[in-house]
Amino acid sequence: MSFLLFLSDAMVPLMIFYIVGFGILSGRPVLDDFIRGVKDGVKTVGGIFPLIGLMVSVGILRSSGLLDAFGELLKAPASFLGLPHAVIPTALVRLVSNSAATGLVLDLFKEYGTESRVGLMASILMGSTETVLYCMSIYFGSVGIRKTRYTLAGGLLASAVGLAASAVLSAMMV
Repeated sequence: MSFLLFLSDAMVPLMIFYIVGFGILSGRPVLDDFIRGVKDGVKTVGGIFPLIGLMVSVGILRSSGLLDAFGELLKAPASFLGLPHAVIPTALVRLVSNSAATGLVLDLFKEYGTESRVGLMASILMGSTETVLYCMSIYFGSVGIRKTRYTLAGGLLASAVGLAASAVLSAMMV
């Protein structure tokens, strides 16, 4: 057992020494290859900046209380459609970030319970809608597409249908 622990601790340094040693023995410019790899890594990080911006903006909206205020603002139209107003912030955040929406759903579970109408609707909502803005920024941004045509409208329409389906399903379950 102690040998396995030693091996697991020594694996990363051994791999580094192996790669550098193999590069030197085969006559490769190891430093130039390392610098080229760092440049590629920085390009990759630059490519995911839209994702970082989306996550930061969701965090700001959530901590500022603007999402809750927006849910209160849409309380009357939501009740007319049969939607609990507590689910509205989750539906809005779900368009941007799945992980932030999951955090909101867990908060709803704590407050209302998992078997309540709000809890059921939130869990169905998480499975029935897509992170439209996230997908557009990552997938279109990675290949350089600037004109998205009808993608945003189609994604928002699909999310609205998912929200309606979650309202119908949660009403049937409770």
